[in-house]
Amino acid sequence: MSTSFTHEFNTPSFKGKVNFPTGLFINGKFVDGSNNTTIDVVNPTTGQVITKIAEGTPNDVDSAVEAAQKAFDTVWGLKASGSTRSRLLTKLWQQMEVHQKELAALEVLDNGKTFSWALNGDTAAAIETIRYYAGWADKILGQVQETTEAKLTYSRHEPIGVVGQIIPWNFPLLMFAWKIGPALATGNTIVIKPSEFTPLTAIRMASIIQEIFPPGVVNVVPGYGNTVGNAISTHMKIEKVAFTGSTLVGRKIMEAAAKSNLKNVTLELGGKSPNIIFNDADLDQAVNWAAHGVFWNHGQTCCAGTRVFVQSGIYDEFLKRFTEKSKSIRLGDPFDQEVDQGPQISQIQYDRIMNYIKSGKEQGATVHLGGDRHGKEGYFINPTIFTNTRPDMKIVQEEIFGPVGVLIKFEDEEDVIRQANDTVYGLAAAVFSQDITRALNTAHRLKAGTAWVNCANVLDSNVPFGGFKQSGIGRELGEYALQNYTAVKAVHVNLGIKM
Repeated sequence: MSTSFTHEFNTPSFKGKVNFPTGLFINGKFVDGSNNTTIDVVNPTTGQVITKIAEGTPNDVDSAVEAAQKAFDTVWGLKASGSTRSRLLTKLWQQMEVHQKELAALEVLDNGKTFSWALNGDTAAAIETIRYYAGWADKILGQVQETTEAKLTYSRHEPIGVVGQIIPWNFPLLMFAWKIGPALATGNTIVIKPSEFTPLTAIRMASIIQEIFPPGVVNVVPGYGNTVGNAISTHMKIEKVAFTGSTLVGRKIMEAAAKSNLKNVTLELGGKSPNIIFNDADLDQAVNWAAHGVFWNHGQTCCAGTRVFVQSGIYDEFLKRFTEKSKSIRLGDPFDQEVDQGPQISQIQYDRIMNYIKSGKEQGATVHLGGDRHGKEGYFINPTIFTNTRPDMKIVQEEIFGPVGVLIKFEDEEDVIRQANDTVYGLAAAVFSQDITRALNTAHRLKAGTAWVNCANVLDSNVPFGGFKQSGIGRELGEYALQNYTAVKAVHVNLGIKM
């Protein structure tokens, strides 16, 4: 194994040395890719290369699938009891807890999110997710169906087999946990592709998994979407694929799954979430939550509440306070404990966001705040607020995936529900009102898979998450996610029927 990563962290947030191999993780071993090529991993805070990782290929996906199938047939799948799966998942979250600060520091280094969020948000939630599914592993239940006294009929929830998983760059460790948790709890084996932009925590997790799980149960194959991602989506021996990312890529994966072996598909895709703030909202709380809704994770969040609808009676005061709150967001080194917002993930994403800002200007919207670069190095964009928009503008309709929000004035409930639902997406929504009846009525009428009332962007491992419309298919988290990873079998036992 020729590639490895060594780094000495010496920051106020974390001090320590990390060292681990950065190859593909197949059949319990770290190996070079079949083409012996590598991918540069870039620190978005500086724009500089920090290490190289092995690049996977379709041939490597074949090897990973073969290893996963062997593990499924011999040591996992129906061979490993629920209590065994629970015990190993428990060991995994316990080791993640031991290495929590290290994992958080790696997230900061190759993703750019602030250390406080990486530690107390992402890694803590990832640990909790694995802990949650460790509890489910011995509780995968079927049913007995009453038919006649001459027949016993029951259903079983069996693991599907080898599953492919493709995760994004915005929450690398958390999405890794969201994917492997329910898949392992139900007895499947895994071939998972982390984003080429943020592969370090997935690879580090592989070295932790290596010490706990049998070889081949989890295989990590970093690489590009058009090679490794496509190979997973089209593979004839992968029976299920789960993807988190853009709606555009989700369509391609669904098409590839249909054209190959009609594999089961779970898609958690994009969003353009509305945040509705009524006249009677607690204004200070609405402002704080709205800022969190737009700027959390530097705006690189599928459920970001970037369409902020404010009722006319409080619009001016809300805009004033929201502007002050947005101006107070501190940008800089994400390891600095005083910093609130780090860089965007890459030059590609930085340019994409700036093009949306340019589009907003060209289409006549007002840049009320920001809209420009922060600093001279890295991929930093100042918090940006648009006003005076029209419903047909790109910045109102399309997912920007950056620290850019639009403020829209509305008059009444019917007006805002119509505008809020005027989107191809349906991932999430938020409502702020001290009238709980109105808040719930509004939440129920919004076409979104998640509706927050008097809060935004809060998730729990035991609560389902997923979208309506073009925001996806299926649900992550909670008991619902287990349904993505089992095949239901009906068994009929003849106790006395004569022919």
